[in-house]
Amino acid sequence: MDKPAFPTFPRNFSWGVSTAAYQIEGAVAEDGRGPSSWDAFVAQPGRVVNGDTGEVACDHYHRYREDTALMKDLGIDAYRFSFSWPRIQPGGRGAVNAAGLGFYDKLVDGLLEAGITPAPTLFHWDTPLELEEAGGWLNRDTAERFAEYAGIVGGHFADRIPQWITINEPVVLTMLGYGAGIQAPGLALGFEALPAAHHLLLAHGLGVQALRSAGAGNIGIANNHAATWPASEHEEDLQAAGLYDNIANWIFADPILTGAYPPELEPFLPPVPDADLAVISTPIDWYGINSYNPTLVGAPTAGEAALVDGHELDASLPFSLREIEGYPRTDFDWPVVPAAFTELLLAFKDRYGEKLPPIYITENGAAFNDGPDGEGRVRDSRRIDYTDAHLRALKAAMDAGVDVRGYFHWSLLDNFEWAVGFSQRFGLVHVDYETQKRTPKDSYHWYQELIRSNKERPAGNDEGTLS
Repeated sequence: MDKPAFPTFPRNFSWGVSTAAYQIEGAVAEDGRGPSSWDAFVAQPGRVVNGDTGEVACDHYHRYREDTALMKDLGIDAYRFSFSWPRIQPGGRGAVNAAGLGFYDKLVDGLLEAGITPAPTLFHWDTPLELEEAGGWLNRDTAERFAEYAGIVGGHFADRIPQWITINEPVVLTMLGYGAGIQAPGLALGFEALPAAHHLLLAHGLGVQALRSAGAGNIGIANNHAATWPASEHEEDLQAAGLYDNIANWIFADPILTGAYPPELEPFLPPVPDADLAVISTPIDWYGINSYNPTLVGAPTAGEAALVDGHELDASLPFSLREIEGYPRTDFDWPVVPAAFTELLLAFKDRYGEKLPPIYITENGAAFNDGPDGEGRVRDSRRIDYTDAHLRALKAAMDAGVDVRGYFHWSLLDNFEWAVGFSQRFGLVHVDYETQKRTPKDSYHWYQELIRSNKERPAGNDEGTLS
């Protein structure tokens, strides 16, 4: 039997797209915005491919109305964007920048007028530079400052924003920003970066409390997760993969969902007060998962450093990342393995059981760098194939009992992709960075029809309830 033209989901399943402030906004020195850790990082020679920066990015700060119109035409239910902390509190503490908050007033009001639910992330890696220079996320005080900021934003928008995300991917900021030096702030501390992980999780818990105190509700986090595969069944590979799995996945989920760190990581963690774990495990309403591809891990390879997105990791680490062979690859050279998406979600169900709240997929997508052809059309069929296969893998997990309430595609727009600059394109909409012209790709139109078909089809046995 032929598969349906589109994967089918309950009609009240939430469809969305995701972006992040530093990746799209630009206007880094306008209207009182303060500098961030990323502004300082991109200014260092050799840090970013081609010397690219987010100074202009997609110019969303000036083109948000055009981008909102694209989202309205796309037919999404919700838009996951991020507030820029240094745009709202330029130094990360103290007085509010009224012009910065005013920008988000206009964005949020425009989304609501378009019938789109704002689902913002409070922090997507752009730490105010003043805080970074005072120790950043290695400094416990940054978590306290984040709570103050969360209270400010929550108090201002609680009456208009019905869904909130505290922090995006603390694992990436910890491992690549503080551990490996690949991203801002560019520190290569290895396991000495783990205090940053704890302080980010503490900030999440304090942020949940601050948002609730401000009258906001329906709160989650967007954590990056990937299925971890051992390179072989040899004991040394199994041990290395188990350690990596704990560092990359469970250290960021267990404290939130169980109130404890994985016991296997106790030798690597500083003493953690019980009171901190009680804060970190403050109840959330849902759990966000960002996921793209699995990771193959083995024992260290003598003298050979693992590569992450073209950057070498410390060869002395007690594990090595291996290349997954036998699968198609994205233009970012990531393997395309939809079944691993199902595997990951089932692992969450098995690990946490009744402690696992409803899940939202807060990011999923792929980099395919197709541009406009002679007719001005972007024929990105590989992105359609990737998204179709991952949505079917997601539905397989739901059919197996995983409670997933919505899906946010990464990303609405091609954008500044951190340390690889503008070299990788994840968007449903092509952006010409010279002219800022937006061109909806074939994948945009496919996603548009997917959403429409799921909303318009008759109710059936798979209708489900996503209340």
